[in-house]
Amino acid sequence: MTLIRPTVEAADTSGSGRCPGTRRAVAVLALVVLAALIPLLGPSAALHDTGEAAAPGVGGIALLRAVLFGALCVPLGELFVNRLARTVPGAPPIGPRSWAPYASGAGFVAALGLASVVATGNLVPRSLAQIDVGGLYQSRDGKLALLEVNAFAVAALCARSRRPGLQVWPLAAVVVAEALRVHPGSEHGPLVGSELTLVHLTCAALWVGGLLHALRTLRQWGGAEAGAALLGLYARVAAVLLAAITATGVWSSLRRMPAGTILDQLTTTAYGRTLLAKVILVAAVAVLALWARYRLRRASDPLTAHSPARAEVVALGVVVVVSGLLTALPVPIRWH
Repeated sequence: MTLIRPTVEAADTSGSGRCPGTRRAVAVLALVVLAALIPLLGPSAALHDTGEAAAPGVGGIALLRAVLFGALCVPLGELFVNRLARTVPGAPPIGPRSWAPYASGAGFVAALGLASVVATGNLVPRSLAQIDVGGLYQSRDGKLALLEVNAFAVAALCARSRRPGLQVWPLAAVVVAEALRVHPGSEHGPLVGSELTLVHLTCAALWVGGLLHALRTLRQWGGAEAGAALLGLYARVAAVLLAAITATGVWSSLRRMPAGTILDQLTTTAYGRTLLAKVILVAAVAVLALWARYRLRRASDPLTAHSPARAEVVALGVVVVVSGLLTALPVPIRWH
């Protein structure tokens, strides 16, 4: 009898332990499905009654861009937070398992899909025969698309090497390629636009990916005091990142939608509507961030700040998806 009772109790304990894990897996799956539906269904809602026409396959392109942006955030955030963790006194030597190889692999697939669209003249290919790989070398967009494909492949190899820090260089190449792609030479002041996008995308990747990896590190470290110190370090840097993201985002918006027309275009153009949704989401994220920072400073247990921080990282994930949709929609007409 004494042998049977512990076995039953152990089974009950393990069963109760599996329930939270199952709920967490279901929640993650639901979030992934929601994230996929935003770019796939978002264009029709954003374009409704605007009189604008979307490019073919805009939903799929938006999804690929969202995956590409997410693939940038994860490894850059890991490098950023790991660097912060090395400055924390008494930090445990073991961190969470790296997601960088998987993120770079997903980025490679997304970049490859986007390159195939460029290779067919910005049309969704119906067959492999329609893809002109050689034609990628003949255009600026094609060369940038190839650069992103190769950079993610190199980043994946670096992430699995003995010196994972080297992946920062191919990832930086992807950021530069995206900044150049968004602002073609025919645009007014393309260099300024590319510089703004470079800063905006870099800071956003560090903010989103850094928070994700900081929370994973806190969970790995358990209740160690170093966890609160790491979260405090991240919070101070994140405040600067948010200021840079806000400044570059406002400046970029004003370049595409002059101050005199921006209020009108925020509701009458697909780009403006999606931008407005992104602004509202970022404002919600800022509130969650302030809540987490307040808990970090005032609560008796600073690690309780990780609850609003988890909600913050989920909201940031939605922001990344909306950003992917934003890049796929037609750029608003610059009214004079």
